[in-house]
Formats: sequence, structure tokens, C-alpha cells
Amino acid sequence: MVKSKFYIPSLDGIRTIAFFIVFLSHAGGENIFPGAFGVTVFFFLSGYLITTLLRREYEQNQFINLKHFYLRRILRILPGFYVILFLASILTWIGVLEGEIQLPAFLSQALHYYNYYVTFFGGSGVAPGTQVYWSLAVEEHFYCLFPFLYISLLKMRVSPQRQMLIIWGICLAILIWRCVLVFGRGADENSIIFLSDTRIDSILFGCALAVNGNPVLDAPYGSDRLWKYFVLPAGITVIILSFICDSSEFESTVRYTIQGIALHGLFMAAIRFPDWGVFQILNWNWMRFIGLLSYSLYLVHHTVIKAVYLYLPQVYVVLQGAISMLISLILAYAIYRYIEMPCGKLRKQLSSSSS
Repeated sequence: MVKSKFYIPSLDGIRTIAFFIVFLSHAGGENIFPGAFGVTVFFFLSGYLITTLLRREYEQNQFINLKHFYLRRILRILPGFYVILFLASILTWIGVLEGEIQLPAFLSQALHYYNYYVTFFGGSGVAPGTQVYWSLAVEEHFYCLFPFLYISLLKMRVSPQRQMLIIWGICLAILIWRCVLVFGRGADENSIIFLSDTRIDSILFGCALAVNGNPVLDAPYGSDRLWKYFVLPAGITVIILSFICDSSEFESTVRYTIQGIALHGLFMAAIRFPDWGVFQILNWNWMRFIGLLSYSLYLVHHTVIKAVYLYLPQVYVVLQGAISMLISLILAYAIYRYIEMPCGKLRKQLSSSSS
């Protein structure tokens, strides 16, 4: 029977940092803070966490209850999402928020294919700030596909090492597909960044870490010095270098792959050494608390920013950002307290009854 209490060090702190990167980019710092990278970190984290939980359930039960898995995902993602989507859309429809609601665009968000809609038809016709929901559609598509692949590998008794190689092979195939689209069909960055078939590898890189060499499920490999003083600095350096090249072709193809590989080492070190150096910050109470709110913050923050800029246009941009952050925190806590926590209790019941 799966225990409901399972904590992985540093993940909430990583969520907090990823959210701040996204928030600061949307709050006017897009030339300084790489918001797309914040989303990439969220993707990697999702892949790692979900696969770790699936693997843990299988190792304890020799079985994965897909019905309970999908019920847990529904309870985690959809209640808060639909509350904010409908509320923001209604406020836009009655004129409180700027913009207009078009039914096809709204339905694409509600039915989780907005990432394709925005690519082929543009981002208009939805509530301001909800354009960021494209990334949720990518994750939903991942949830629909990956558990079946993983269970198939487990049933075929594929070794963890080969599971990792298969997942990395899929990531390589997606990189090749991006190159075909960019160099063979002239696709631009905006056509690549949103689509599930071109971005789902950012999630799969996290899955690869979870199935083999997982720092919370497997015996440590490699010396502490190797991870702390070689792999970690190398990963940070690679990520920094990935931002220096401003070629649109590079940004649309190889950059996501390079960042996914580099994040493998960063996540490994952060989870394996939560009490070492800068990683202690990731586990401070306030960092963990904001990490708990990160999903709700992601849902509301951009709409709040748009509203603050609409109603306080003369306020200095830094103050606009501070006000937006404060309002976002208040709204996110309300969602967490009154929606996520009750749903979380139901999820724990499902986890404890999985067999």
C-alpha cells in the first residue's frame, strides 16, 4: 500500500524559483529573465515527480492503478484551473478586464488544446493573461500518453537503464523533429515553443532522471565531489551559455535539449544534497510555502499583472510588479486553502487506497 506521506527535498524551492523567473519575465523583465526557461524547469520537475510517484507505486505494489492516477491528476489540476479560467473569462466578457472572449479560443483552453490553437490561430479571444495556459495543455497531453508507455516498459521487464535510454531516444527523436520543422519547413520559434510534439521532451528529461539514478529511490552513484564540484557547475555553465546564443534556429531546436540535459545534473544535486551550500535556500520554509502555491500562482499571476497595468498605468513598473505579486499571493493562497487543500485530501485518500 502506498504511503500518502512522501516528500522530495528541494522540489518546492525549485518551483518557487521557476515561478519567480516566469513572473519577473511577465512583469516587464522579459529582456532579463528568461520566462520560457522557467516553464522548462516546471516541465522537467513535472516529469521527474510524476514518474517517481508512478515508479514508487509500482515498486511497492507491482501494480499502477491508472484510474486512481488520473483521478489524482484531475483533482490536482482541474478544479483551480477551471475556477480561474471561468472567472477571468467572465470578467473579460463583462468588461472588467480588457479584451474579448471568442468561443473557439475559450473552448481550446477549456478542452486543453490551446497550445495548438494559439500556434495556428493566434492568442486573441481569451481572457488577458490566460495565454500562459498553453503549458498546461502540454502537461495534460503528457499525462494522457506517458503512463501507458511506462507501464508497458514495466510489464516487458525493461531494465531501468534501458528505460532511461528509450526515454532519451524519444527526446532525440523530438529534437530531430524540431530540426525538420525549422530547417525543412521554415517553422519559427513561436511555432515550436507551444506544441506538445515539439516540447514534451522537456518533461521526458525529468522522467529519465526518475527511472534510473533517481536520488530518492536509487543508491547514490558517483562521488559527492563529482556532483558538487563538476556536474553542478557544468550544468549551470551550460544553461548560461544556452542563453548567450541568440540564433532563432538554435533557440527553436537545440536549446531545449541542452537545457534538459543540464537540468538533469542540477536536479540530481539539489535533491541529493538539500543541506549543502546554496541548496539550503531551496528548503527554507518560505521557499517551500511559495512552492506549494506555485500552481495557483501560475494560474493567476499574468491575469493579475494585466489588470494592475490596466488600472494603474501611471505607477512605476517596479511598484506595479510588487502590487501584482501581492495580489497574486493573496489569490493563490485562497485557491490553495479553499480548493487545492480539500482536493488534496481526496488525492491522499486515493493514494492510500491504491493497490
